[in-house]
Amino acid sequence: MSTESKCIRELSEQREEMILSPFACKSKNSKGRKLPEQECDVRTVFQRDRDRIVHSKAFRRLKHKTQVFLAPEGDHYRTRLTHTLEVSQISRTVARALNLNEDLTEAIALGHDLGHTPFGHSGERILDEEMKKLGRRFIHSEQSLRVVDLLERNGEGLNLTAEVRDGILNHGTSCMPSTLEGQIVRICDKIAYINHDIDDAIRARVLTERDLPRPCTDVLGKSVHDRLNHMIHDLINNSYERDHITLSPDVQSAMSELRMFMFAHVYTSDIVKAEEKKAQGMMLKLFYYYLDQFDTLPNEFIETRMKYNEIPEVIVCDYIAGMTDNYAIKTFQDLFIPLGWE
Repeated sequence: MSTESKCIRELSEQREEMILSPFACKSKNSKGRKLPEQECDVRTVFQRDRDRIVHSKAFRRLKHKTQVFLAPEGDHYRTRLTHTLEVSQISRTVARALNLNEDLTEAIALGHDLGHTPFGHSGERILDEEMKKLGRRFIHSEQSLRVVDLLERNGEGLNLTAEVRDGILNHGTSCMPSTLEGQIVRICDKIAYINHDIDDAIRARVLTERDLPRPCTDVLGKSVHDRLNHMIHDLINNSYERDHITLSPDVQSAMSELRMFMFAHVYTSDIVKAEEKKAQGMMLKLFYYYLDQFDTLPNEFIETRMKYNEIPEVIVCDYIAGMTDNYAIKTFQDLFIPLGWE
């Protein structure tokens, strides 16, 4: 390796020191990985984490996992992957405007939903109910961390940095990431899904723009584009050169009210929930099948149980949570639906 190539990462770290805000998380100041590794000559630690996430199997599977609408008929409805990309794009815009670490922000955004189940939050709820019987929980943010720590690379995990792991784990509503970059993803996740779920709901004719609460649209805007633009600018303006990431009180209040509206009128609507019971019943059937036929699981899941001494219920939960919608349906058909005679 040439001297010039060896210096590339160090030059990137020096640029961070010169350019980034004092509140930014600098790559060279990372708390590191659980298992120490030799530094890359070219990429910073957060760039390596981003690349590992993009090349992971769990990331690729997001393209066939539900966002809100189960098995939508149409090419333009969001999936868990397109949601992740939208969160990443918004988060990077905010991070760059605030002179924070864009690479760390991107890595957290790309990894935040890796643990999501097939069939969206309905799948998450049914696995959570099963885990509660064992005194445990299934929460997708915790499962996302489990994916990168344990399940990827056949049980070896991705060995990500502490800052990316923290951001993935704490992107939920009740948690606060330790870095400003993680805080950006936490808020931009909500900005993204509220607005693109409205767009999808209008496309699905679940609601119209006129149905949205007037107090919210008066503050945030009268279209998806206007609301996105207003929220992003507000987040940047209220977080610039500050030690925390926040929206203005008026925008935060309007966004929270709009989120509650979406739960009441879209996420629990008859159209959205029409197939939910079928999906949950299918996942339950698969769960108990593999619990009874544990040896039919792929070898890496059986080996993971042996390596980490996990109970079978947790390993089966890992396997089903990792399924795409399509694979869950196909597996159910193969196991429980009789084939017709030719």
